Amino acid sequence: MLLASVSATFTSQVADHGVYAVFGLLALGALLPVGSELVALVGGALAAGVFSGDGISVFGAHVGSGFGAYVVVAVAATAGYLAGALVGWALGRFGGRELLERHGRWLDVTPERLDRADAWFRRWDRPGVLIGSMTPVVRSFIAIPAGIFEMPLPSFLLLTLVGSAVWSFAFVGIGYALGASYKSFEHDFRYVEYAIAAGILATLAYLVYRRRAAKVAARADDSPR
Repeated sequence: MLLASVSATFTSQVADHGVYAVFGLLALGALLPVGSELVALVGGALAAGVFSGDGISVFGAHVGSGFGAYVVVAVAATAGYLAGALVGWALGRFGGRELLERHGRWLDVTPERLDRADAWFRRWDRPGVLIGSMTPVVRSFIAIPAGIFEMPLPSFLLLTLVGSAVWSFAFVGIGYALGASYKSFEHDFRYVEYAIAAGILATLAYLVYRRRAAKVAARADDSPR
């Protein structure tokens, strides 16, 4: 198949590379919606000993499986998201609003929408970052705007750390609690994957259509009357 199973890929990466894969994938999840929830669930299942009776190891130290492994995976997920969020904040802070205005057209980001985002961010500010970092999917779109709208780095890191810890311990805990039932969950999750893939393709098609329509409208405005 051209479209590989997302769940199978994440399961394989986390099962093979343990906390390192959890850290890396969660760092990426701070910038892009790449299925962070599934990664955390797989990490929790790994901590429960679902994929290997040997459990996990960190920097050569054998942790095994059980509650200690759950804590290690949750901490890796928390740290991964925090690291990715720091990169996102830096991109927004030093790339500035111009970065989105220049390249945001592919995501249908207009100056007017940026103005609304600016107003929303200034209104909600710190609570927005805290709640956003705990909210599935939304958490992938918090860091760059926080940098663009110049939220102080210490406040951003503290709120992101708290939100990421709450989210990570919750989702990794769900995977840990599922235990052996995770494999059945993974099989059923494939139907969700198809819906997600269809939604992404539909969104991309809409953005391409909007971009072409804007070009046609611009040419019509520039044509001699």
